[in-house]
Amino acid sequence: MSDRLRQYGAVPADVSTAPASSLAVDIRTFPWIRRLASDYAFDFQKVAPFFAGEPATPAAWADTIKRSQEFARQPAETARVIAAQQAQRHAPAAARESAARLADPATRVIITGQQAGLFGGPLFTLLKAITTMKLAVQVSREHRVPVVPVFWIDAEDHDWPEVSDCTVLDSEFAPTTVRLADLPGAGALPIARLNLTDAIQTALDQFTAALPDTEFKSDILAALRAAYTPGRSMATAFGVWLEHVLGPHGLVVYDSSDPAAKTLARDVFVKELSEPGRTAAIAAKAGEALVAKGYHAQAMLAQGTVSVFHLNAARAAIHVDGAQAVYGEQRVDLRSLVEEARTSPEHFSPNVLLRPLVQDTVFPTICYVAGPNELAYLGQLKEVYAHFGIPMPLMYQRATATLADSATLRFLSRYDLPITALRAQDESVLNQLLESQLPPTVEQSLASVASLISDGMAAVGAAVPQIDATLEGAVKSTHGKLQHEVHALHSKVIQAAKRKDDTLRRQFQRAQALTFPQGHPQEREVGFVWFLNRYGPVLVDRLMDELPLAMGHHWVVVI
Repeated sequence: MSDRLRQYGAVPADVSTAPASSLAVDIRTFPWIRRLASDYAFDFQKVAPFFAGEPATPAAWADTIKRSQEFARQPAETARVIAAQQAQRHAPAAARESAARLADPATRVIITGQQAGLFGGPLFTLLKAITTMKLAVQVSREHRVPVVPVFWIDAEDHDWPEVSDCTVLDSEFAPTTVRLADLPGAGALPIARLNLTDAIQTALDQFTAALPDTEFKSDILAALRAAYTPGRSMATAFGVWLEHVLGPHGLVVYDSSDPAAKTLARDVFVKELSEPGRTAAIAAKAGEALVAKGYHAQAMLAQGTVSVFHLNAARAAIHVDGAQAVYGEQRVDLRSLVEEARTSPEHFSPNVLLRPLVQDTVFPTICYVAGPNELAYLGQLKEVYAHFGIPMPLMYQRATATLADSATLRFLSRYDLPITALRAQDESVLNQLLESQLPPTVEQSLASVASLISDGMAAVGAAVPQIDATLEGAVKSTHGKLQHEVHALHSKVIQAAKRKDDTLRRQFQRAQALTFPQGHPQEREVGFVWFLNRYGPVLVDRLMDELPLAMGHHWVVVI
């Protein structure tokens, strides 16, 4: 395997060269990782027909860069729109410098995105952005092309429960969830149209009480209060906070709801409405092909569904009925809706199938950094890209990680425990661990007693029927009672071991609470703001330096 292949995520080399303060875990050991994601990382040829190229090969990057360069976009206008957004949010200088490079037609983009979660959302949001920034640096260096990392705020989604809370851990690693009270229009309006009210002050006060005291807490809370102010939209607040954390590292944050940017995607909206249902049909066919190969299809839309929403009072799905289009309470001539998209593209928003195409029309994208669950719908889009004549970018799996402390890593290593052993919210694994620590003579003696009882009672059971057949049931009952007593004695020994080795018990429960709070993967449950509060600004620097770019592995990283 060449050095260049290793640099693009070939797993064995990256695992072997990972920092000593990290532990690699094969994602195939995780029950929540589906086969598509594992094959994408370990056996790409099985999924190759559904994607633009294998991101582990430099040739795929070179080809994707070339195809991207051949597609005409409006770099100066894109840079202007983002500059205006950044000015509104008072973005850091490094972020503005990155965005200014987008005006150069030679510049390419590696992009990721997520909904505007309260106070930044879960840890995986930060991991997505870090992966994007690291990959941009690497590809720029290897292919000698300017590459800018971009974070796309999915600001037109209207899934309020998805973005309205943030979970942190207390000093004992017990989770506390702070939830923002429903804003006017929550659940109906796009997130970008939900303006913060005085309820945000209550949420911030609750968050202040929930966040453990550290030397970094006051600065973090000051930045959060500056970002989340009454009157500001949820999307803008999220953008301000994300820029505060990652803007100094050159991340460009993009608010996809910006009306000024919609003209850049006008042609996509017009084509979709001119051929209603075509995108859904193409994606459905690809979904059937995925299912036929034993994978799953994530986006299956009803026949005739148009892959754009109309942004009237709410975000309304558009359905076609002959020459008519229906959205909300409105029924209009389809041709007039096409003309509306041509003259007022700000009235429209893409759905999950069309969002990547809008994104890659606005930006000169060469790669999208995706979560493992996103690969399913992205794998349905190769022919959709071809239908629109837009070059499909590569897809790179985001880094997946658990951020631990040295005590947790030592605990896992000392007892040779896989991190998945900590997921179950009971003490079965702890009991097994304690059993393994018992003196061998105790286990051997108890096993010997159980075996002697079984052998002896078997002999009695064979002899008794010759004396009195009615005693056979009594023999079985006595056997069961004796075995029960031995089992009870064994349990008492385990409980005594628990009391004796309380340190091991505390270590287990501490590691369990940190890595799988309430039984959920840490990166999906705990807000990344908690880690910033614990480790300070050095967290981002350490992740930029030490989080490996290696698809197919989850990393337990000590900060």
